[in-house]
Amino acid sequence: MVGEICEILQLPQSTVSRQLRSLADGDWVATRRDGTSRFYSVNGEALDPAQRRLWTLVQDEIAATPSAAQDRGRLREVLARRREKSQAFFSTAAGQWDRLREDLFGRDSHLRALAGLLDPEAVVGDLGCGTGAFADAIAPFVGQVVAVDDSREMLEAASERLAGHPNVSVRPGTLEHLPLDDGALDAAAIVLVLHHLPQPDRALAEAARVLRPNGRLLLVDMLPHEHDEYRQTMGHVWLGFSEPQMTRLLESAGFERVRWHALPPAPEGRGPALFAAAAGRKDTTRR
Repeated sequence: MVGEICEILQLPQSTVSRQLRSLADGDWVATRRDGTSRFYSVNGEALDPAQRRLWTLVQDEIAATPSAAQDRGRLREVLARRREKSQAFFSTAAGQWDRLREDLFGRDSHLRALAGLLDPEAVVGDLGCGTGAFADAIAPFVGQVVAVDDSREMLEAASERLAGHPNVSVRPGTLEHLPLDDGALDAAAIVLVLHHLPQPDRALAEAARVLRPNGRLLLVDMLPHEHDEYRQTMGHVWLGFSEPQMTRLLESAGFERVRWHALPPAPEGRGPALFAAAAGRKDTTRR
């Protein structure tokens, strides 16, 4: 920023602004606006070979002068003050940081980019995709998404929602008979679907079939609950799953390294608490 450069070089603002304008006209410096501030930096990528040689020569000539040493000292002070401002903010905001971040970016802002940890070439299955919310969230981060559901209405809604993702294919099919080849997926997710299935063991066995060896399955569903009315109102077959029950089902279907975690309830949620279970498909080629 001009004010900081003036402080470092001990020059009036008019002089610094005039010199920066001349340097920018000659493509020696680049500018970047951030809010009401403007930042300047040496435009190294735009310099031609002759300019780079001249810049190196000038640096070598002035680097050892007393003035340059004093400028470097003032530069360290300016940068230290920047850090102090940031540290002062966090030292006073720590107690209300979660609320402040939620007000600015939403309650789940820290979770939205987690799919960026996936392999960018991965082929991921959204099994029982519904309207495509999960596929929509991960599509920007992976190579391909295959979204499967047996409801025509759900597939129509998913197709409309996912139309902007060229790497997503939407396919009709049941979880007990997936329209996928053996080992076609690197990872798969079954989100809030298993409790609708009369035979969840068959669906998990199918998920294992379409995953490559060591491919990962993520399963999200409800913890055991007593909302028996869900059977009539929403077609639930199972009133949630316990950790031992889920672990047994996954291991019997050909999965290993099962991890199970109860998810914290959302304050606005009115339904049963959820869990997440992750497991890897057994590699039967290992000895």
